[in-house]
Amino acid sequence: MPLQHVLFRMEDAGFTVDTAFLKGLGEQYAAEIESLRNQVFAACGVKPFNLNSTQQLGEVLFGQLQLPHGKKTTKGYSTSAEVLENLRDIAPEIIEPLLRYRQLVKLNGTYVEGLLRLTDKEGRVHSYFDQVATATGRISSSEPNLQNIPIRTEEGREIRRAFLPKAGWVLLDADYSQIELRLMAHFSGDNALVEAFRTGQDVHARTASEIFEVPIDEVTGQLRSRAKAVNFGLIYGISGFGLAKNTGVTQKEANAFISKYFAKYPGVKNFMDQTVEDGQRLGYAETLMGRRRYLPELKSSKNMVREFGKRAAMNTPVQGTAADIIKLAMVRVDEALRREGLQSRLILQVHDELLLECPPEEAAKAAQLLQTSMEEVIKLKVPLVAEVHQGENWAEAK
Repeated sequence: MPLQHVLFRMEDAGFTVDTAFLKGLGEQYAAEIESLRNQVFAACGVKPFNLNSTQQLGEVLFGQLQLPHGKKTTKGYSTSAEVLENLRDIAPEIIEPLLRYRQLVKLNGTYVEGLLRLTDKEGRVHSYFDQVATATGRISSSEPNLQNIPIRTEEGREIRRAFLPKAGWVLLDADYSQIELRLMAHFSGDNALVEAFRTGQDVHARTASEIFEVPIDEVTGQLRSRAKAVNFGLIYGISGFGLAKNTGVTQKEANAFISKYFAKYPGVKNFMDQTVEDGQRLGYAETLMGRRRYLPELKSSKNMVREFGKRAAMNTPVQGTAADIIKLAMVRVDEALRREGLQSRLILQVHDELLLECPPEEAAKAAQLLQTSMEEVIKLKVPLVAEVHQGENWAEAK
């Protein structure tokens, strides 16, 4: 209930959008979209058709050009991202501009046209935050959804540049460092994982060193990246098949990584097995703060549904507790800012990240309150770490 007041104030405050910048971005996108469309038509050697029509695109790619395809249904051929990705090496001259075209059409529709349509007369957008919409407990954002702007792409970073603080103010952005892995260390009590976080080691490098049996100072970027995929994948109950797909190794190698990981971090394996067992016995999984996620899937007669239930049982204590912690942190941050009589205010939450706008003269104090409130919100077996950055726009502050 206390969070309702915080969310109301965030919705009421909104977030300033640089509409001129967005319009310019929209014009750039429109020109590139047109060019990509023509590239696809030229590469296919056909007359222009509706690229957004699955039926027409499927007919050209698989009917006329005879590219390999999946099952044909009554509605025609599938042209999903996965199907197209599998054709990238066979027909790059068609598939690459086509995938880029789709990416830009989505960005333009959702974030350029979508945001411009939802901006009020003060130039701010007011997202709607719902704290009970998701099974995991995460807060969702809609109209506009500000939580799924792609963070790893150049385009996503460009769109973030359009988000500004109130005129003359600055933005502060804080996010938790590896909160889900820290929670895995807390729940599992695994000695090696707990020690890595307590001593401030690079946990992905340490995992790489353990499972690939190389000294930590000889871990390459590629090995660290694979270890990172194992670390995060296991939180979501990833299989050897899923890990192989994410890292580009064979399924046999992926299964070997997972076996080695569990041999080096036995506490994690015990914890995951125990949560599934508890879920089957009780019918639910629970977060550290006692919020339950009921899992009737665990009793399903269908293997696929039961496997989903197992993954949800493993994941709920970790991801669900991370969601609870950020919610509690939002209440603490809001209380601290109001108690100190600051004008600084929370304007956005994105999973493990909080954004404040504040007058420049309050920035240092607000940053300290933000960091302390986030780090001291709960006592775990390992430290919670929040990193705060300042900027003139969201991309700069992130």
